[in-house]
Amino acid sequence: MAAGLLGLAGAGAAWSATAATATAAQGLRTCAVSDLYLSMGRKEGAAGSVYWPIRFTNTSTTGCTLRGYPGVSALDTGHRQIGPAATRTGQAYSTVTLAPAHTVSAVIRTTNGPIGGPCLRTSTYLRIYPPASHQAVLVPASWTICSGIFQVGPVNTQGTF
Repeated sequence: MAAGLLGLAGAGAAWSATAATATAAQGLRTCAVSDLYLSMGRKEGAAGSVYWPIRFTNTSTTGCTLRGYPGVSALDTGHRQIGPAATRTGQAYSTVTLAPAHTVSAVIRTTNGPIGGPCLRTSTYLRIYPPASHQAVLVPASWTICSGIFQVGPVNTQGTF
């Protein structure tokens, strides 16, 4: 996995993590789903893996914070879940302050084809729960989980897995 991360960094995969800060934000509220616009960045491949950033953009007029991992599931056209939800990478994380109109990312990963196992059918949507939220957003996304590997990293300013 380390080789994949190095390859990802070498491929120029810093996905527009704009002027947010990774400092603890005392007094700022947690970002609500209504504060955020969720979208997908650009897919990248490295060392047998496919990485895809989920972008969280603050559309409110005030700063807010995100901390931890989003919940992510692949869905078909009928909004039925395809395979299990993404597992967490276990990477350490901190509170990320998200200023108005700025973006942070969490990266999802699977294998680049059936390496050690089959691929599931391709999704139409990703159901994404921002960290600390019980409300999901459906984001149009063509995503194929392969080899039983579907992981998500924490929200961060570097766009890294």
